[in-house]
Amino acid sequence: MDTTKIDYKLYRMRVFLEDNPMQDVKKRIAALKLLYKNILLMEPEICEALKADLNKSAAESYMTEIGMTLAEISHMIKHLKKYARPKRAHTPLNNFPAKSFTMACPYGLVLVISPWNYPFMLSLEPIVDAISAGNSVILKPSSSSKNVSRVIVKLIERTFNPGHVSTIMGGVEECNYVIEKGVDYIFYTGSTRVGEILMKKAAEHFTPITLEMGGKSPCVIDETADIALAAKRIIFGKLLNAGQTCVAPDYIYCHSSVKERLVRELVRQIVLQYSTDILNNPNYPKMINQKQFDVMSGLIEKDKVLFGGRVNEKALKIEPTIMSATFDDACMQNEIFGPILPVVTFENLDDAIKVINAHNKPLALYMFSTNKRNQDKVLTKCQFGGGCVNDTIMHIANPNLAFGGLKQSGIGAYHGKAGFDTFTHYKSIVKKSNKLDLPLRYQPTSKFKQFLIRLFLK
Repeated sequence: MDTTKIDYKLYRMRVFLEDNPMQDVKKRIAALKLLYKNILLMEPEICEALKADLNKSAAESYMTEIGMTLAEISHMIKHLKKYARPKRAHTPLNNFPAKSFTMACPYGLVLVISPWNYPFMLSLEPIVDAISAGNSVILKPSSSSKNVSRVIVKLIERTFNPGHVSTIMGGVEECNYVIEKGVDYIFYTGSTRVGEILMKKAAEHFTPITLEMGGKSPCVIDETADIALAAKRIIFGKLLNAGQTCVAPDYIYCHSSVKERLVRELVRQIVLQYSTDILNNPNYPKMINQKQFDVMSGLIEKDKVLFGGRVNEKALKIEPTIMSATFDDACMQNEIFGPILPVVTFENLDDAIKVINAHNKPLALYMFSTNKRNQDKVLTKCQFGGGCVNDTIMHIANPNLAFGGLKQSGIGAYHGKAGFDTFTHYKSIVKKSNKLDLPLRYQPTSKFKQFLIRLFLK
């Protein structure tokens, strides 16, 4: 670890923050516009890097990484002036004469730690939200997605003053060093295991932190669901990035009466969307590395496979695999970060809800039903970060919805206004007039003063 380089970068960023040029909202918008322009200019390089690291097609790279990032930038450019202006608040009579308001102020220096599964979007979107709020950002991209990380470093150096946004490479040691040197906010996307370590580290320094993690996100399917459409949308959500998605449907929890029909439709959709020879489909993503391939392929139990199960170790590809399962199976013990889809059945929806709530709180939940009462029951009684009714994944594509987890699946949220709020400290201000000074609060007191105070503070 080269601490000299890190120290120099942190020093430049602190000097930049002292001058605070990004307090000017117009300068923030100008930086966002330049970032937007440079992403478009570098789109071929970004797609090439995503292809090299994850075998993502150009279409999937744009839809799930580049396009999502551009949409977040556009949202901030459009709404930033409104988000950043002071907000008036009601002033009670006991503070008369005065006005009350909140000021949106940046935290200062933000450390963003990004993952490898959506290495471009999950690096850039937190940066977009953080600089929109007026912060400086130091990014630690993933070392597993090294091609995308190189492109991100190039993009940042081309776009930003090094005191405004900079990068460090490395792993846990580098992150710990930066936290020890002092940052004002930490934003992490990744595993729950690392999130727990970072949260303890942040607590040592009283540093606020947002954790975006994951969990076993269920697809609950009752007997009234449109099975053909449900299967189509589940396969879309599950096989994006070959299942290496924190909000991918982790397992299907369906009524026993629809299981056979659902499995048939899932198989049909896999073939329709990815062909019969999926392992040789050039647009089908691969596992990020050998370690991830070994972990995922190790979850496949041949005697429980309903479809798929083949692998291509040389290409690090795993065929979409549907398995019968129970909650005691190995595939149901931890989050599945690959194209393996267990199917578990229930007889009674109320019992299914109890089982879901007995496990760790998932990042997402997807409910497929045409029965509004069942929909409302699941949405109300189950605890989870966010989700969809009769769809998967698409809640994260709405910048007007906050995205975040709950307890083990995450702490805090971002996207759109929620992203601006995450990286903003709101100062509460009372601005008092000098023209009149009510004597009620001053000594000496009297019974009449006490009566008026009680009257004002009811």
